[in-house]
Amino acid sequence: MDLNTIYSLLADAVMLFHMVFILFVLIGATLTIRWPRLMWIHLPAVIWAAWIQFAGGYCPLTPLENWFRYKSEEGGYETGFVEHYIGALIYPGEIPPSTHILLGLFVLILNIFIYFWVLRKRWKAR
Repeated sequence: MDLNTIYSLLADAVMLFHMVFILFVLIGATLTIRWPRLMWIHLPAVIWAAWIQFAGGYCPLTPLENWFRYKSEEGGYETGFVEHYIGALIYPGEIPPSTHILLGLFVLILNIFIYFWVLRKRWKAR
């Protein structure tokens, strides 16, 4: 296996981890039904994801993936992870700053709703 292939695989691994992290942020609260202590990992992840969207910044995983892509001679991308992979699916072109604010609010509101549902389910079980 040559070095370009290794860098490409590492870039793909970072991209996959990034996608799993985003899924965890979006639906991780539901996992706290089974594993309540997971909340202590999930809540900081939600706060981080919302903050990144509000600030219009990039997660550190984005430059790491890009670095591996450049090293593999595939080339990286200039936008953030959400814009490059997810935004391209739902929003053609560059995502405006107002949409990033909406994405951050969506993350917070979705998780507040899910945690409310989880806590209500626990209270009923008692």
